[in-house]
Amino acid sequence: MEVFEQEFEVRDYECDLQGIVNNARYLNYLEHTRHKFLLSKGIDFVQLHNEGIDLVVSRIEIDYKHSLTSGDKFLVRLTTHREGHLRMIFEQEVIKLPEEKLAVKAKVIGVGVKNGRPIKIDNIPGFEKI
Repeated sequence: MEVFEQEFEVRDYECDLQGIVNNARYLNYLEHTRHKFLLSKGIDFVQLHNEGIDLVVSRIEIDYKHSLTSGDKFLVRLTTHREGHLRMIFEQEVIKLPEEKLAVKAKVIGVGVKNGRPIKIDNIPGFEKI
C-alpha cells in the first residue's frame, strides 16, 4: 500500500483563543494533502472540471486525538482504497513531529460526479493509477 505524505507547519492565525489549531483547519490540511496526492498521480481538477467531471467529498469521519499549537511541525499521511464502484476512500492521519504523535485520524469518502450524477471511479481519467 502506497503512503503519501505532505509536511506542514501551524501558522499563528490557524489557532483559536485557546491557542490550539481550530478544528475546521484540519479539514484544510487534509484537503490540501488529497489535492497534492492526486496531482502527483497526474489528476488535474481543472482539466476534469472542463471535461464535466467533478471530484467531491461525500462524507468525512474525523477523530481529534491531540491538539496542535502555533509553530508545530506536522505531516499528513494518506492511503487510499476503493469501496465499491463509486467511492474512493482516503484514510488520513495528521502526525505531530518530531515525536510522531497522532493528532487527527480521518476517513474521507470521495466520489466523482458528471452532470450532477455519480460516475464509476474507473470512468474518471487518471484513477486507474490509484
